[in-house]
Amino acid sequence: MLLAFSVAPSGTPSEGSRSGDGDASVHDAVAAAVKIVRESGLPNKTDSMFTTIEGEWDEVFDVVKRATEAVGRYGSRVSLVIKADIRPGYSGELTAKVDRLEEALSEGS
Repeated sequence: MLLAFSVAPSGTPSEGSRSGDGDASVHDAVAAAVKIVRESGLPNKTDSMFTTIEGEWDEVFDVVKRATEAVGRYGSRVSLVIKADIRPGYSGELTAKVDRLEEALSEGS
């Protein structure tokens, strides 16, 4: 499974978070989530909008849950957006899908 997710805090930060300096950015909260993803050992990629991870259902959702909980320390509520590509029997699709796209683009030029 490939799972892309975006998680962000809103509301009042909890005590001890690094927010509260007037900056509307959520980079500290996102960094806390991405750290959990990277430490999971699952294949992953982060871009400006989403973090995508690859693995089995239970392991992927465990990581998303822990990342969401980490972001929760930065606000009184959390917004979570998830998009999944569930294709049993396939792995390595985090890069393989992009490779196939690039190949198709180069054939068309």
